[in-house]
Amino acid sequence: MTTKITSARPAAGPRKGSRRRPPASSATTVGRPGFAWALPAAVFFALFAITPLIMVAVLSFMSWDGLGSPEFVGMDNWSRLMDDPVMLNSVWLTLLLTVLGVAIQTPLSIVLGVWAAGHQRNRAVLSVIYFIPLLLSATAVSVLWRALLDPNFGIPADAAWLFGDGNLFGEQATAIGVLAFVSTWQFTPFHTLIYQGAARAIPQVLYQAAEIDGAGRYRQFFHITLPQLRNAMITSMILMIVGGLTTFETVLILTQGGPGTDTTISAYYMYDKAFKSFDFGTGSAIALVLVIAATIISLVVVKVSGYDKMRSTMEGSS
Repeated sequence: MTTKITSARPAAGPRKGSRRRPPASSATTVGRPGFAWALPAAVFFALFAITPLIMVAVLSFMSWDGLGSPEFVGMDNWSRLMDDPVMLNSVWLTLLLTVLGVAIQTPLSIVLGVWAAGHQRNRAVLSVIYFIPLLLSATAVSVLWRALLDPNFGIPADAAWLFGDGNLFGEQATAIGVLAFVSTWQFTPFHTLIYQGAARAIPQVLYQAAEIDGAGRYRQFFHITLPQLRNAMITSMILMIVGGLTTFETVLILTQGGPGTDTTISAYYMYDKAFKSFDFGTGSAIALVLVIAATIISLVVVKVSGYDKMRSTMEGSS
């Protein structure tokens, strides 16, 4: 009788150079937070943003004075807006102030933000002083500058050689200039803060490599700093555009749309129609126009700039 002896093959071990994955467990697996975490914010947004927007859209097809029952009038409110010269002029003025805000605040905010991100002497103290307007409300800022620019008791009354008769709110050109200046004074610190944070996030190794290659400060700024600030620049510009389209308190307090209707922007005209003329249907139509315009312009900026792809600005830092 013969016995057959077979040798057991050793268990195959891990191949050389291969990495063994640790067993998955609930303790080590990190997943994306569930929808329950976003539910409170979603409910809040639906109640205080989506629902009022739907109500405004419905009311834009109604005739309502705020007291009786709304009456459906179809496209009457919209057709009257299309033929209203004040509305068309307000759209032009709104776009003008928005373009002025972007053109003035963007370069100023970039320069100040990059400077505030450095380590200069007394930088912290000067930055705190410069950021004071950011702590004030738009109403407080408007009241302040209305008093400072008063033609009888303000700065223009003591500087007639510079301001002429001192009535900066009496002509369209000077009134628009005042509105652009006050908005720049108030909101530039906010955008400066955005660029300051973005500038501090730029890897220093990029500047060190540029110095080795012999690049000076100006070349480093235009070839390293500006390209790295691209995403922050797009974010800042979108906020400027939306803010420019919805500016209201500054015009209400400083000019009240005057002289005449020379500074009546769309947001102020909406207020004038709804709360002065008690034509809430037309006011709702103007509000819906502003929402649609702000959304379309923001989406165009995001699409054209490629911001939706969210390409990293950290390339080459390692």
